[in-house]
Amino acid sequence: MKRSKKYVEASKLVEKNKAYSLEEAVPLVKKTAITTFDSSIELAMRLNLDTRKAEQQLRGAAVLPNGIGKTKTVLVIAKGDQAKAALEAGADFVGDTDMLEKIEKENWFGFDTMIATPDMMPALGKLGRVLGPKGLMPNPKTGTVTMDVKKAVEEVKKGRVEYRTDSYGNVHVLVGKSSFEDKALVENIKSFVTLIYKAKPSVVKGTYIQNIAIASTMGPSVKVDINSFDF
Repeated sequence: MKRSKKYVEASKLVEKNKAYSLEEAVPLVKKTAITTFDSSIELAMRLNLDTRKAEQQLRGAAVLPNGIGKTKTVLVIAKGDQAKAALEAGADFVGDTDMLEKIEKENWFGFDTMIATPDMMPALGKLGRVLGPKGLMPNPKTGTVTMDVKKAVEEVKKGRVEYRTDSYGNVHVLVGKSSFEDKALVENIKSFVTLIYKAKPSVVKGTYIQNIAIASTMGPSVKVDINSFDF
C-alpha cells in the first residue's frame, strides 16, 4: 500500500514496536496528525475473545467524560409524551410511522443515531434490512431502545459512543479530536478502556486486553502500554 509523503514523515516520529505510556502516546498521536482539518482520534483494542460464541461478543455504549468533539444528528421514533420529551431534549427529528415511511420511500438517512421506544420496534422491524447494514438500527444493548428517550438523546448529544467487537475481537471507537487538550483525551481513553476491562466475560482465560493503539485520521498508529491503566 502506497503511503503519502506526509504519512511517511509522520511515521518516522513513532518508534516501531514501542509501547508508549498513555501520557506519551496522546501528544505523539496529535503531533502525527496529517490532515488539514481537525483530525479524529480513534482508539483500537485487540481483545482475547472468541466472537463465534455469543457470550464473548461485546456491544454497548459509553458517554465519554469530555465528549468526542462531534455533534450527532438524532432521530427519535416515538409517540405522545415520549415524542415531546425527545424534542425538549434536543432531538433533531421526531416522529413515528411518518419518519419510517420517509426512510423507506425516500431512502432518507439524514441522521447519525436513531432512538426508539419499545412500542415502535414492531413497525421498525421491516426496515431492519436497510438500517442494520448502516449501523442505524436501534438496540437495547446500546441504549437506543428505551422508554427514557430524554436521557438517551442527552447522552448522544454529549458524545456517547457505541461499540461492538468485530469478528476478530477488536473494538474501535472515536475518543476525541486532535484539537482536544492532552488531559481530555487521556481521560476519555482511560474511561473507555476501563469500561471494556470491566465488561470482560467471565469465561475468558489468559490475557484479556492484548493490544491498545491510538491513531489520528489517516495518521500512523501509536501503540499504548497496557500498564498505563490501573486495573
